[in-house]
Amino acid sequence: MLTQTLFALFVLSGFCGLVYQLVWLRLAFRSFGIATPVLSVVVSIFMLGLALGSWGAGRYMTSRVRRGRMSPIYLYAAAEAFIGISALLIPVAFEAGQRSLLLAGEIDSLSYFAYSALILSATLLPACIAMGTTFPLMLAFIRLARRSSSEGGSVGITDENRFSFLYLGNVLGASLGAAITPLILIESFGFRGTLMFAAVINVCIAAVSVWLGARHPAQADVAARVAEPNSDGRRTSPARASQGEPASLALMILFVTGFSSMGMEVIWTRAFTRVLGNYVYSFAGLLFVYLWATWLGSWWYRQHVARNAVASTAKLLAWLAITSLLPIVANDVRFGWHRVIVALVSIFPFCALLGYLTPGLIDRYSRDDPQRAGKAYAINVVGCVLGPLVAAYLLLPAMGARLGLVALAVPFILLFARLWTSPSLSNRWRMLAAAATAALLVLSTSVIIGYEDPPPGIRAEIRRDHTATVVSYGSGLTKALRVNGIGMTSQTPLTKLMAHMPLAFHGHARSMVVICFGMGTTYRAALSWDVSTTAVDLARGVPDAFPYYFEDAAALVRHPKGRIVIDDGRRFLQRTRNTFDVITIDPPPPVEAAGSSLLYSKEFYALLKTRLNPGGLLQQWTPPGDPLIEKAIARALADSFPHVVAFRSFEWDGRGTHFTASMTPFAVPDATAFVARLPEAARRDLVEWNTGDLRDVHAFAAAVLKGQVAIEQLLTPDPAVVITDDRPFNEYYLLRRARARFAHSLD
Repeated sequence: MLTQTLFALFVLSGFCGLVYQLVWLRLAFRSFGIATPVLSVVVSIFMLGLALGSWGAGRYMTSRVRRGRMSPIYLYAAAEAFIGISALLIPVAFEAGQRSLLLAGEIDSLSYFAYSALILSATLLPACIAMGTTFPLMLAFIRLARRSSSEGGSVGITDENRFSFLYLGNVLGASLGAAITPLILIESFGFRGTLMFAAVINVCIAAVSVWLGARHPAQADVAARVAEPNSDGRRTSPARASQGEPASLALMILFVTGFSSMGMEVIWTRAFTRVLGNYVYSFAGLLFVYLWATWLGSWWYRQHVARNAVASTAKLLAWLAITSLLPIVANDVRFGWHRVIVALVSIFPFCALLGYLTPGLIDRYSRDDPQRAGKAYAINVVGCVLGPLVAAYLLLPAMGARLGLVALAVPFILLFARLWTSPSLSNRWRMLAAAATAALLVLSTSVIIGYEDPPPGIRAEIRRDHTATVVSYGSGLTKALRVNGIGMTSQTPLTKLMAHMPLAFHGHARSMVVICFGMGTTYRAALSWDVSTTAVDLARGVPDAFPYYFEDAAALVRHPKGRIVIDDGRRFLQRTRNTFDVITIDPPPPVEAAGSSLLYSKEFYALLKTRLNPGGLLQQWTPPGDPLIEKAIARALADSFPHVVAFRSFEWDGRGTHFTASMTPFAVPDATAFVARLPEAARRDLVEWNTGDLRDVHAFAAAVLKGQVAIEQLLTPDPAVVITDDRPFNEYYLLRRARARFAHSLD
């Protein structure tokens, strides 16, 4: 019974840990900007806390247990309760940190990255350190329970595989958390409700742990012996700790597996964006496969332990050298098979092998010593800390996703070479593994075309930084823009209207903000009115590509009334003290894109209203997609502004909508008045790309204004169909759509 209870506790603990990681990451995006560095810093801090907690608990816990004669399970209960309480306080700390960062400059400045990392560390580390203590504390309790139990082996765990027993439960819970959090919890309860749900589970874990402590009290002699290194009271020699390999090599392997695997996870999120989509479910799906494969590998390892048939470290590293390159080769853009399945399946063998190798190394290195287990686990997690940072700040900007993955695979190849002479490898096995690795390496570096690479045979320019890979390609009116493999925009009059419509409606605007630069079409259109124009974009490579699309870009960059800012659009509005006559927003497609709700929510509109001058206008484009999401956007606008008008797109059969909103009444001019308000340069710009009858500016204006619809037609009576920061209706939708399909099937 105790065995099953302990396993269940670690399943629940791992579940809560992934709930917190996913929710904290999303809340960090809201507070600190939707950027790859924020992802890498949050993941690294999460892992750093685990490392510090694991090392600290393993290093200091045993002496405290011996002095206090207190069961480690009570410390474990305290850690779980602290995690639950901290989880509810972290969103408040994020908001305070966000306010303090407003003076730190643009989002790609060194000062911003340094201060944001410091704030994230101070906010997240305490809870993550508490998470890290759970392994050594529970290992010590299991050891104590075995020694104090009159039944001897009732715990049901052998002396040298206790870590893998807990690791198996923890990873199982984590994989369930990665799936259930985005699929059910956030959509059903919002971020606050999801955190509360997990916090209650943590408190329940603490309560059960206290109950276990009462049933298995620490005795003085037993507690003293728990602090000893091994069951026979003798210390294991550090020279050799696992299957004949030196202990130093075991620790090196643990560091490398953590470093490369977590670095790969960060790069996979960018490398697979084009095929998986920039949805919250994409990252969650990638994380779920990663964790589920890790769990299966751990389960496989424990099955081999029971049969005394554990695979050698040398053979596992040979397989890791091969499978680390498999995701690169399997995801060539020219392959026609089902790309989503291929992307997820391609990482599975690598992750499963890691799940087999990691707990096995820690089991054999620690040999039932919580201190040594804590040290080994901490070294593995230190690699997990550094890997995402190196991937985000060095490999992605310098090499891109494909070659960055190759660089992270090289350590496995070198470790395989280090164990080349291992007696567990036959000559035939060495040759086959080396040939397969060499072939995949050549394909990965010289043949494969990745999702970030430009289309073959087409003129293109590539710009990379820590935020994004920006690909500009095509010629003439076929020029297009991709960011991290996702098509952002093309040369369409729709992006011109995002400036011309609100400026014509306003009539005498002198200042404008363009959030989301894209090709620069809206920014260029605004400057044709000779108004002070500020454009904001998160990735520096996007505005740097401006000259690719427009021959007059260099002159417009030097325009005395123009300004380009590299920042998160929401953060820019928070930190600027200026107010504007017009603010236009074009969130990145699709409408369900991860983080896009931060530019559609009621809280964002409340902020935006503070940056509009009296009589100022908001202009927002909503691309075609789920009609219910459009209704949620319309509701958020209607709840925030008393005056809202909508225009169906003149393209795509009326799909997609231009919204204009204001706190004060404004009149929509007819086509004649609309054109009369346009400066001559704006008239030329408006119809620059039009063909046929729409090259006439009056005919084009009439076609655009003909699409006006009453905002009431876009609303639904259900007040829950609205976008807020806590409930991003557009980003989390699978449960809702599944219910709709089920209801439709019953009709």
